[in-house]
Amino acid sequence: MTLEIKNVSKHFGDNVAVDDLNVEIPEGEIFGLLGGNGAGKTTTFRIILGLLNATEGNVLYNGKKIDYSVTDYIGYLPEERGLHPKLKVREQIQYLGKLKGMSGKEVDKQLDYWLEKFEVPENKNKKIEKLSKGNQQKIQVIASIIHNPSLIILDEPFSGLDPINVEILKRSVIEMKDKGATIIFSTHRMEHVEELCENVCILNKGRSVVAGNIDQIKSDFGQKEIVIEGDKDLSYIENMPGILSFKSVRKRVTIKIEDESFAEPIFNEVIKQGYVKRFEVKEPSMNDIFIAKVGEKFE
Repeated sequence: MTLEIKNVSKHFGDNVAVDDLNVEIPEGEIFGLLGGNGAGKTTTFRIILGLLNATEGNVLYNGKKIDYSVTDYIGYLPEERGLHPKLKVREQIQYLGKLKGMSGKEVDKQLDYWLEKFEVPENKNKKIEKLSKGNQQKIQVIASIIHNPSLIILDEPFSGLDPINVEILKRSVIEMKDKGATIIFSTHRMEHVEELCENVCILNKGRSVVAGNIDQIKSDFGQKEIVIEGDKDLSYIENMPGILSFKSVRKRVTIKIEDESFAEPIFNEVIKQGYVKRFEVKEPSMNDIFIAKVGEKFE
C-alpha cells in the first residue's frame, strides 16, 4: 500500500507549517522525514493520520483518503508520550489493543513477544510510573505496534534511549519492515537515517529542500570529503583550489572539497611527501547535507 502526500499545505493563520509537500512512500520501506524543530514534521504526521485537516492537498493510502476504515492498520508513536502513569503495562496495552479490535489473548501474546524483544519481560505487571524513562519509551513503542499495523509512523522513536536500547529498537524496526510494514520516522540523528532508510525528505520551514534516494542525494550533492592519515605535515595544501575546509587532528587530516575533480591534484601533491597510511575520498554524510541545506542551528 503506497502512501502519497500530494501538494499538501497547512496554514495556521499567517503561519505556513507545511508548504506544498509532495512525497510518495512505497509499501514495505523505511522512510526518513527530517528537519529541525518547527520544520513541519509533526504537523505532516498529524495530517497523514487525519488529526489535522490539510489547508490544501490530499493524503492517499492505497489510493484512498485515510479515515476510520483504515486506522486499525496504522500505528503512531507521538513525540509527546501519552501513557497513563497509574496503569500497569499489561493494563495499558490491553486497553489500546482492544481499541484496535484485538482480543485479550491476542494482546497478551503480542505483548509477551515484544517485551522479550525489548528485553524487559519483567515489566509486564509494573505500573508505568515506576519504569525508567527509557523503559517507558519501549512500552510506548509497543503500544504503537501491538496490533501489527501495515503503516507505522514513529515521531522521534530513539529519544530517551541509551545506545544499547537504540540498537534493540533499530533491529525491531527492521523486523517490522521485513514483515511488510511501511515505516516513516523522524529523528535528529542522521546516522540512524543512513543506516535504516532508502529514501528521505528534509523539511525546512515547511518546504521540502531535499528528497529522494539517499545514495542519489549524496552523489548529486557534489561536495566530497577526503580523509588522509599519516605522519606528514600537510598544512601547506590548505589553500589549494577546491578546498572548502581543512581540519588536522593528530595524524588525521579531513578536507572538504567542492567536488571529486579536486581530489586527484590533492592526491598528487600529498604523495610527493612519500608514504601515507590512508587517502580516502568519501561521500558526504547526511549530517553534512542536512547542515548545508537547513543550517547549523538546529536542535
